Amino acid sequence: MSSNNDPVAIPMIERNLNDLPGMDTSGPKTLTGEAVLSFHNISYRETVQSGFPFRKKTWVIERLSNISGIMKPGLNAIMGPQDGSRSLLLDVLAARKDPRGLSGDILINGKPRPANFQCTSGYVPQNDMVMRTVTVRENVEFSAALRIPTYVTRHEKRNRISEVLELLHLDGESNVKPRSKELRKRTSIAMELVAEHPILFLDDPTMDLDLRTTTDVISVLRRMSMRGRTIIFSINQPPYSIFRFFDSLTLVASGKVMFHGPAQEALEYFTSAGYNYDSHNNPADFFLDIINGGFSAILDTEEDGHEDDKYKELSGRQHQVTENLSNMYTQSSLYSEMRTQLVSLLEEQNAERSPALEDVTCVTPFWHQLWWIICRSFNNIQGFSWDTAIQAFFTIVLAVVLGTILCTLRNTCTEVQNRAGLLFSLTVFQVITSISAGELFVIDTDRFLHEHTSGYYSVSSYFLGKLLAELVPRRLLPSITFTVIVFFIAGIITDAKGFFTMLFTIMMLAYSTSSLPLCMGAGENATAVSTLLVTIYFVFMLVFSGLEIYSGSLIPGLSLIQYVNIPHYGFTALLHNEFLGQNFCPEHKTAEVSSCQNYVICTGEEFLMILGIDLSPWGFWQNHVALACIMIILLSITYVRLLAQKKVEVLKSGWRKFQQLFKEM
Repeated sequence: MSSNNDPVAIPMIERNLNDLPGMDTSGPKTLTGEAVLSFHNISYRETVQSGFPFRKKTWVIERLSNISGIMKPGLNAIMGPQDGSRSLLLDVLAARKDPRGLSGDILINGKPRPANFQCTSGYVPQNDMVMRTVTVRENVEFSAALRIPTYVTRHEKRNRISEVLELLHLDGESNVKPRSKELRKRTSIAMELVAEHPILFLDDPTMDLDLRTTTDVISVLRRMSMRGRTIIFSINQPPYSIFRFFDSLTLVASGKVMFHGPAQEALEYFTSAGYNYDSHNNPADFFLDIINGGFSAILDTEEDGHEDDKYKELSGRQHQVTENLSNMYTQSSLYSEMRTQLVSLLEEQNAERSPALEDVTCVTPFWHQLWWIICRSFNNIQGFSWDTAIQAFFTIVLAVVLGTILCTLRNTCTEVQNRAGLLFSLTVFQVITSISAGELFVIDTDRFLHEHTSGYYSVSSYFLGKLLAELVPRRLLPSITFTVIVFFIAGIITDAKGFFTMLFTIMMLAYSTSSLPLCMGAGENATAVSTLLVTIYFVFMLVFSGLEIYSGSLIPGLSLIQYVNIPHYGFTALLHNEFLGQNFCPEHKTAEVSSCQNYVICTGEEFLMILGIDLSPWGFWQNHVALACIMIILLSITYVRLLAQKKVEVLKSGWRKFQQLFKEM
């Protein structure tokens, strides 16, 4: 590298960008070819609340302030200190932030950003969203199946997948599950590249990666940019071997731009302003050192015994340095040239404003999405084979133990009570196994938000696919297995109609009890509170139903509870199906019955009448109608909460980032 007076020239990829690429006007919601993203005087404000309920204080924080620039096909890097500005700017450009806080214009090829821009551009989040229980190829195939139109043949899709895997050196690891950080990152990029969107955003794609992997990732992005892709990414202090590949550089701090222009001109820009550059220093470190107010200079000049003074001085200089660098940039020739280009682009846009960025469009039909979601869910279950095997083992053991106990305790005098206890045990099993269903939509919250926003699938296909793929094998099959084993070992004989009616009742009970924790858990980041509330509810309702058996009627003063008691409906239907038409005192057991000390209930109808259960067919089916209504209502609430989850999560994410920044300050 050259001396201070002879700044280093950083070689860049040459590309003819005189002509601005166009947007396919035949499909206003689809970006084709190359794309130029420009942003004009954008500011972003967040409303923050704090304090006690009913006495909360509200104030507005300006996170980005009057930022303008152009991102052309090539590698466009956004750098800055750890104040959240670079990731925020990236998310705003990628339409991943709440648009209500945004002002200014963001254009694509001189036209307003389409409403479904999130679906027509790629986005690789900082936290990888790949599914770790399926292979690399299966992750990429899922993205290709849902983000490439169905008119593209399977052969073309397979070729595109193979090309992307080879490009990212994943062809040799395509059948491996992405466990490592490095493999997950490359898989995340592959899932976006396979869609072939003209613009790709990446939030710190090299974070937590070693130098070799970082170089590989940037090399792949460079090759994609040479094909006409606009690659926009945030990055923190890249080494020179990475920095030299950048085409455009944007330095942002405290929500303001310190530099925006060709990366090869950044060094000359700062040295010409009087900043001394050490030829052995990394340019990226040099830029950040300037933005941070000469942090390294302070550490070098001050004595070790005055660390508190160092950081106080640094904090005091930070705001002033940011203001000075921002003003210096707005007065530079780079800024003037950029403004000239922006004016020409702004004149080309339509008179109307850009629509609200809330439109999520999918390129595949509902049933296609549903099929792939179900397939991936089943593959995910196979990835937890040990968990499934353990669950099956304990289900079988518990059923064998319970069946053996009931078989041992069977006698003519207490046959009615024993059989009622058996049905109550089945009800308890459905309730216990349903509590964990609340995690169904919680464990995949981040992945759902990312994939739905990116246009993989609609909320309805995701909701129905998860229910069918997860609840059938994990709720219904264990319930049926448990019931069959218990009845077989206990020696209870029933006809085929009664047996299958009982299985149908078990299914309705399993799904209705599972719908409550699903409703409580949907839209939440954690299930601890909702699980506790659901557990308390079920314990109270089971106690209520259990006392009903021994008291022989509903407890006075608590009769209204039965209308909100989910286990009660299932238990009543099981009793009705099992006892109606039963005779527990046949002629060949007359001697045994007469020897019983307590009164023996001889018919099922007598027992049902004691409990106050309607003996008519409607007395049986009304319980199923109630279970169906409860299930539909709770699942509808779950669906609505999933619809609202995107907006809520955006607000929560912004608040969490602000709190983190405030703590760091």
